[in-house]
Amino acid sequence: MSIDNLIRLKEKESRNVIGLMSGTSCDGIDACLVKITGNGLSTEVHIMGFETYPYRNEIRELIFKASCKETGTVDKICQLNFTLGKLFANAAVQIAGKVSVPLSEIDIVGSHGQTIYHISSLKGKNGKKVRSTLQIGEPSVIAQETGVTTIADFRTSDIAAGGEGAPLVPYVDYILFGRDGTGRAVQNIGGISNVTFLPTDRDINKIIAFDNGPGNMIIDRFAEIITDGRLQYDRDGELASKGKLNQDLLERLCTHPYLPKQPPKSTGREDFGIQFSDDLYKELREDNIDIHDAIATITAFTAKSISDSYRNFILPYYEIDEVIISGGGTHNPVLFQFLEDYLVGIKISKVDDFGIPSDAKEALAFAILANETISGNPGNVPSATGAKESVVLGKIIPGK
Repeated sequence: MSIDNLIRLKEKESRNVIGLMSGTSCDGIDACLVKITGNGLSTEVHIMGFETYPYRNEIRELIFKASCKETGTVDKICQLNFTLGKLFANAAVQIAGKVSVPLSEIDIVGSHGQTIYHISSLKGKNGKKVRSTLQIGEPSVIAQETGVTTIADFRTSDIAAGGEGAPLVPYVDYILFGRDGTGRAVQNIGGISNVTFLPTDRDINKIIAFDNGPGNMIIDRFAEIITDGRLQYDRDGELASKGKLNQDLLERLCTHPYLPKQPPKSTGREDFGIQFSDDLYKELREDNIDIHDAIATITAFTAKSISDSYRNFILPYYEIDEVIISGGGTHNPVLFQFLEDYLVGIKISKVDDFGIPSDAKEALAFAILANETISGNPGNVPSATGAKESVVLGKIIPGK
């Protein structure tokens, strides 16, 4: 593709965009095909199709091993980058086929990739760290396999500008859910939970956004352990519903050092992943805590870390009129009930109420961010990431 073709792509009034996303739960690739008209605050979206393409167990295991400092060797990461690139490309091809849109009519693919490691803090146990992030799922493979211009590696531009590279969805939340006169908290509950607070006056400089703490990550790991791998998550909260809240355990969990940190802040598997979950599971078994009580309490911990973060970092400055929830957590009624218990007096909705399938929200977000990139618009929110300035996100790999 020539520069002239990229310019023509930039000047199009509407575009067919595929957003690809795989989150920290590592359950599969979300693919969302959307028609986007305009850009910035004039953006209009029409979701044409959405599907999740699950990872095979061996791929999921490879991702977890690559994400672990003890097992993530450079040769494994190098190969997995291209393996996932092929899988992401397949997801793009399949979602286009599902809605009968030829690849020749797809303008852009926006791929988040699969996060392998994310270092947001500049301080570590062994001294100073370099803020950095790594998402794999080689975009050149996606562009080659699909023939479609692909935009990827969104987080690095924000880090280069002094930010943490996360969260990036606040700009999308601002476009989709900002509304004059209403203070909204847009709450995603994936592997990690993250929130975007949108102030009543829609001033982008007043947006507060950060990772609250764990989402489904610890719950998923406990479900996997106690079912000997038969379940990868607590389906419909069935395991948690068999237990009771252990208040002492909940209070202990709430002392995690990440939770009181001031925003902007971000977290991931490095704080709440397999190592944390396995160590916690071992402790609870040694303390003879009932396993169903444990998973019920861990579920409450996710809800409590969300509600406490509102009280500590948002409510001292603004009122929250409504919480809009997305992500896998919306399918867990026990988690949802804990949220309602901890957020008494605040209206709680789901993104589905706004015509957006909850599971599609993150993939949709990276379709929109790709659209902003090809339009030449910045896609980060400095007040959310800590960046010195707004920057255009991602790298563009031309299609055929």
